[in-house]
Amino acid sequence: MKKLKNNKHLNILLSCIAVILWMILIFTLSAQPAAQSNGISKKVTETIIKIVNKIIPGADFKGLNPNHFIRKNAHFFIYLIFGILTSIALRKCGVVGACSMVLVLLICVLYSLSDEFHQAFVPGRGPQIKDVFIDGAGAIVGSSLYVVFIKINKKFKS
Repeated sequence: MKKLKNNKHLNILLSCIAVILWMILIFTLSAQPAAQSNGISKKVTETIIKIVNKIIPGADFKGLNPNHFIRKNAHFFIYLIFGILTSIALRKCGVVGACSMVLVLLICVLYSLSDEFHQAFVPGRGPQIKDVFIDGAGAIVGSSLYVVFIKINKKFKS
């Protein structure tokens, strides 16, 4: 019995560490000066464009700003993962249901707000409220995907 309790505490600890490590990753990415961050984004964008052109030869990106699109999607997907990790940690702590969804959104949006504030002090960067909305949307989708996964998993187990 004691071993089960220790495993539960270890699972809680590990899931909380995963959330904290993800928060550190977000902070580290946000601490990059604009030129450095944009350089990384451009390399990612170029790679994605090459892949798309292999799949769809002659794909036209004129009139679009693919780098901007990639940067904003990065916000969404980083917070989608943050939402999943936070959902897992809350579930391990016994917080489930609507309360969990609300807490995930609250935690993620508050962290996003603090991250945007942090960017006000990074050279060439600044806070953007639209990024908080994108981050929040990613967190909601991540948390929702986790709930769907849990429901599907329960259905297969029964």
